[in-house]
Amino acid sequence: MIAHLNGIVAGVGLDGAVIEVGGVGLRVQCTPDTLATLKPGEHARVATSLVVREDSLTLFGFATDDERNVFELLQTANGVGPRLALAMLAVHSPDGLRRAVAAEDVKALTMVPGIGQKGAQKVILELKDRLGAPSDPGAGLGTGTARSRQAAPSWRDQVAIGLVNLGWSARDAEAAIAAVEADSGGQTPDVATALRAALRKLSKK
Repeated sequence: MIAHLNGIVAGVGLDGAVIEVGGVGLRVQCTPDTLATLKPGEHARVATSLVVREDSLTLFGFATDDERNVFELLQTANGVGPRLALAMLAVHSPDGLRRAVAAEDVKALTMVPGIGQKGAQKVILELKDRLGAPSDPGAGLGTGTARSRQAAPSWRDQVAIGLVNLGWSARDAEAAIAAVEADSGGQTPDVATALRAALRKLSKK
């Protein structure tokens, strides 16, 4: 198993990045929070999880080992695959998920595209005693870790592709992004904050 990558960021796309290690560029799929920490040309360490399928090998990257560990644990719940696990971590931080599961907060879990009420109840039932307690007791739902670098000028594109990858239509994504931009007061939001705000707006539809 590839536990982490330690190298130079060769490029950052809308849903992943390429990290060069020993002359080999490895593509990792990441949440918007993680992508916001990666800058082309800079050194980075990314915790990784390799998902093996009959027809593919997919590497997922995370800003912290804890996020990677939660990603893998989420997939032990019935019906949760890597895409849905990544979507859960795009909406909630690891501690946010721990708090949601511990509090049996179905509403918080159904904010994730692809999780309905029954699916949320199943996740709670199967993971309640396995996710552990939040490392930060004061952490709220949907709050990321200390990954607060400003997004690139293409934050709208990054949020749009993130929403589409999470299951929303391009039209809904654009409408939510426009609403987030209107609320920003002219400030440029970071990708993670904008994505969470857009998801909150979409969940109210």
